[in-house]
Amino acid sequence: MGSFKGHALPGSFFLLGGLWWTAKYSLWHAIRRNKSIGSTRLSGRAAHRRLEVVESTLVLFFSLAGMLAEQFLNDGPRLRLYDFAENQWKDLMNWQHATMYLFFGLAGCVSLIVHTTEAAPLALDRVLMAVAFFNEGFLFLYHLHGRTMLDVHLHILLLYAVFGGALVAFLELFHRGNILLELLRCALTMLQGSWFWQIGYVLYPPSGAPWDPKDHDNVMFITMCYSWHMAFAMLAVGLLYCLVSCAVRSRLKKTPAVEMGLLKRGDKDPESEDEAV
Repeated sequence: MGSFKGHALPGSFFLLGGLWWTAKYSLWHAIRRNKSIGSTRLSGRAAHRRLEVVESTLVLFFSLAGMLAEQFLNDGPRLRLYDFAENQWKDLMNWQHATMYLFFGLAGCVSLIVHTTEAAPLALDRVLMAVAFFNEGFLFLYHLHGRTMLDVHLHILLLYAVFGGALVAFLELFHRGNILLELLRCALTMLQGSWFWQIGYVLYPPSGAPWDPKDHDNVMFITMCYSWHMAFAMLAVGLLYCLVSCAVRSRLKKTPAVEMGLLKRGDKDPESEDEAV
């Protein structure tokens, strides 16, 4: 993690995750809003479960990849937590980042169980998602001891997006299927991703030209830059939502209408499943 590539990796994960979630939630919401126009195979409960299973599998895979990268790439600790020869902890920064990936992996694993079996309540996936985001913020909160002013400020700004994502995921326990909460979580996730890239660029610039960590002007610029990242995340989420909504409405208009009473009882829309918490 102590490199540009080390910050670009989780940044890319969060950016792709935010885009995926935006497209998925926009799709479900657009289908629910326009179901009176027609019906598609995507509106079925089985299709919804398949998409959730694919997503959970990818989250689990990328979390495992992140943990392995932290442990074994670039002279990582290689599963050694304590160096008895030196009488000190071994690469705690790598261990902290691997722990962050671990909790997202647990969230993916639980989501996989929820959507492939009846062994766990549906709301459990949101519980683990909220815990994963909270744990990420918890780790970074105590990750700043002895760092420069600019470094600390960069990570504190990141915490706003992380704890915000945890809060929104927790609220979804009580308002599952609320498109505003879902899109807000998408925007905060994308904000995390782009800000990881920004942190890597500032602390480990590819050009090799370091930023002055004690210059207050740099702190002011970074604060303003965070607002730009936030605007970018909201704009990206809003634009993708509009594109998906228009595409779904156009597609349904070309599909022959299907009487709702003729649909199979098991072919419920995703909203029915989401409400069964």
